[in-house]
Amino acid sequence: MPSDLPSDARILVVDDHVEMGRMLQEPLADAGWTVDLATGGQEALSLIRSRVYDAVLTDLRMEKVDGLDVLDAARQVDPELPVLLMTAFGGVESAVEAMRRGAYHYFTKPFRLDEVRLYLGRALEDRRLRAEHRALKSQERSGLGALVGRSATMRGLYELIDRVAHAAAPVLLRGESGSGKELVARALHFEGPRAAGPFVAVNCTALPGPLLESELFGHVKGAFTGATSVRRGLFVEAHGGTLFLDEIGDMPTELQARLLRVLEDGEVRAVGSDASRTVDVRVVAATHQDLEARVREGKFRADLFYRLNVVTLRVPSLKERREDIPQLVEHFTARSRARNPRSRVTSLSPEVVAALGAMPWPGNVRELENLVERLVVLVPRETVTLEDLRPHAPVPPVEAADPLAQAREGVWTLRKLEGEYIHWMVQHCGGNKTRAAELLGIDVSTIHRRERER
Repeated sequence: MPSDLPSDARILVVDDHVEMGRMLQEPLADAGWTVDLATGGQEALSLIRSRVYDAVLTDLRMEKVDGLDVLDAARQVDPELPVLLMTAFGGVESAVEAMRRGAYHYFTKPFRLDEVRLYLGRALEDRRLRAEHRALKSQERSGLGALVGRSATMRGLYELIDRVAHAAAPVLLRGESGSGKELVARALHFEGPRAAGPFVAVNCTALPGPLLESELFGHVKGAFTGATSVRRGLFVEAHGGTLFLDEIGDMPTELQARLLRVLEDGEVRAVGSDASRTVDVRVVAATHQDLEARVREGKFRADLFYRLNVVTLRVPSLKERREDIPQLVEHFTARSRARNPRSRVTSLSPEVVAALGAMPWPGNVRELENLVERLVVLVPRETVTLEDLRPHAPVPPVEAADPLAQAREGVWTLRKLEGEYIHWMVQHCGGNKTRAAELLGIDVSTIHRRERER
């Protein structure tokens, strides 16, 4: 196979003349591609809806179901699936109509096989580049780089993500609402071998059972009232990538059985269809609920729980990593300013950051982000003060014990007093070690070293 053509692709060749189809199938298979042959438009429609293809090469003139019908069906299933048409009846009108409907290319018989290979290769390469571009754009906001925090708790989570990302088993993420479970799911996807594939997310609480079923598994035209077109479903959309099922504990029990079947067999069946479709999807599920209790109550299937619970990661609440709050505040301030360029806010004062570090945060990181953005939008000055914070959140008293007062109550060595004073200054600066080092007249590495000794 020429080195400039993409390999490992699955092609569907459609022609109601079997000899012509086989004449194309064999050399394309020799080029390194997996090639299926449909001997008519009707068979092609069935295959397109039951298997995942990277390109379709179809004859235009066929009885009952012609090439334009195949083109329309392919684009319904996958709007980016390249379809190349061929016909012995070359003409401007049919070519224009095919291209208008989204055909990638148009061949007039007789054609050269090397020309077909060339354009198929280009179509596959374009498809690959678009997928990589989407993945790279998502990866800018995803992967471990999107997770903020250097606390011991978060460092432990990063290590687990790095190990688990390369496994194939389902992953169950547990943690409070707003703690960042979807960011962890994205990190698992973008740090693993599926990074170039799609990341698809759905909230199982957001949709009623029948709509969630159609959303996940797809439906055929006419499957129910309002099903006016084919929907391929999120499992098919996530083929080759990751499907994130948020709040899995709220999934209706009848859908849990269907999900278990997909996890075990790797096949999905659209609502109203008799045909199953093979998919290659890694499932990452998340919940804030006690799934063991829901299993005991009969609200969650035990077999599905055991299937999902192979690998479990716990995402810590914000209360468990308060030392990350200054870094999170800095991150959210910068992101909010980018979204609100007319804002005058450039920073939050050390007193505000210290107050934020003492708050209870029932809504976790999401609540903190929303509060920071509110301040960035509404405060009409460069630095947010405690007076600015009070109308938007209760300001708790921040306890930062005076090390000199404590030292007078006992006998402290100079080294202990120095360490406690450095720690007090870091607290006074809202956790900003760089600012604390400037005020103390020392290098920030000294602060890091003394904290390790403390």
